[in-house]
Amino acid sequence: MFETLKNAFKVKEIRKKIFIMLLLLLVYRLGCYIPVPGLDTAQFGSVVEGNNFLNLMNAVTGGALASGTLFALGIGPYINASIIIQLLTVGIPALERLSKQGEEGRRKIAQITRYVTIALAIVQAVGVIINFGSQGAISGIITNLFGGEGNLWIVYIYMVILYTAGAMLTMWIGERITEYGVGNGISLIIFLGIISTAGLTLLDKIISAFTAENVAFDFDPILEVIVFCVIAVIIFALIVTVDLAERRIPVQYAKQVKGRKMYGGQSTVIPIKISGSGVMPLIFAFAIISLPDLIMGLFWSGYADSWYAQNISNGSGPWGWVYILVLCLLIFAFSFFYAQIQFNPDDISKSIQQNGGFIPGIRPGKPTAQYLRKISNRITLFGAIFLSLVAFVPSFAFSFAGTEFVNVFSTTGILIVVSVALEFDKQLQSQLMMKNYKGFLK
Repeated sequence: MFETLKNAFKVKEIRKKIFIMLLLLLVYRLGCYIPVPGLDTAQFGSVVEGNNFLNLMNAVTGGALASGTLFALGIGPYINASIIIQLLTVGIPALERLSKQGEEGRRKIAQITRYVTIALAIVQAVGVIINFGSQGAISGIITNLFGGEGNLWIVYIYMVILYTAGAMLTMWIGERITEYGVGNGISLIIFLGIISTAGLTLLDKIISAFTAENVAFDFDPILEVIVFCVIAVIIFALIVTVDLAERRIPVQYAKQVKGRKMYGGQSTVIPIKISGSGVMPLIFAFAIISLPDLIMGLFWSGYADSWYAQNISNGSGPWGWVYILVLCLLIFAFSFFYAQIQFNPDDISKSIQQNGGFIPGIRPGKPTAQYLRKISNRITLFGAIFLSLVAFVPSFAFSFAGTEFVNVFSTTGILIVVSVALEFDKQLQSQLMMKNYKGFLK
């Protein structure tokens, strides 16, 4: 990757795209520090800290949610809208037809996704404001800007407009990065949020090595940072190895004579990745299992002292095995569900047969579809086991570096960082390859 970056900076066009991408990402990070006027950020942060689901959202936004800044919602509404539209594309024939109409169809689906993003941003902003307001997190706005409880509805409208605008501006920045920069802008924004959260934690740990008088020096925090970095490198290397692993199914195409020309006769492969569904099963599983925490934590003031919070929540209590078991079952269920959406053996078998191809040793048609389905189910099983291990092993491994590092990288955060980094490297390589082709043609 470093060699690819070095070669990319030697090309003027690619270097310009990288600088545009970095500039837009800097604009996004600045927006994460712009406070909402009158907001009690300390109270806002305390509410987020006491809820597992909000902590996950806060990590993705790079700490913007806990600070209640302009980009507090981050890219979350757009991600949720994209997931909803992607799932509806499978079930609604009109959306399915649009997805198969090429560039024009994708443009229409993108426009529908933007409208859904606006709706979800408004709903999410209203939910955050009402629930946080019930715990006194926005009381400062009432007294500082709008002069009393009687104007509470104005406060809600004010904050809904601000947070919805922040979410839409974040989406716009992501789309501009995709259009003018390198890679997928939405993925890079999520990547930046996760990395910045981890970076701030490491920076605070290094600063804590110095006393208030900046005289004495404590080496223990530095040692913990070094141990954390070594463990992180090992975990990332293992995840990259599994992420790049794939099963290649050979396909042979028969020779066909059309007119005076002969077509076909070549061999190719169908690659099926172990982690083909990526981080989506984990996102769905954590979202569902964190739903009780989210609802009860926001609406029930005594939730922290409840039996569920003390014994089951987070999998750390005496009944934590129930939490772990349910989470693993959800990961398995969503892994197979998402694999069915991404990889359709019947369609692939039909396409192979129509183009005069066959899998060696397997008859075309239904036997090929059954063979592909069997292979896909086996690989999905190993992928689900891998995701289940990733859900618990990193936090356990990071605990050896210190309790402060357990939640530096969330489970989904690790997979997102790896997948985005690999995708960014592929984008740079494709840009360099296109440049080489252009130079060859000239």
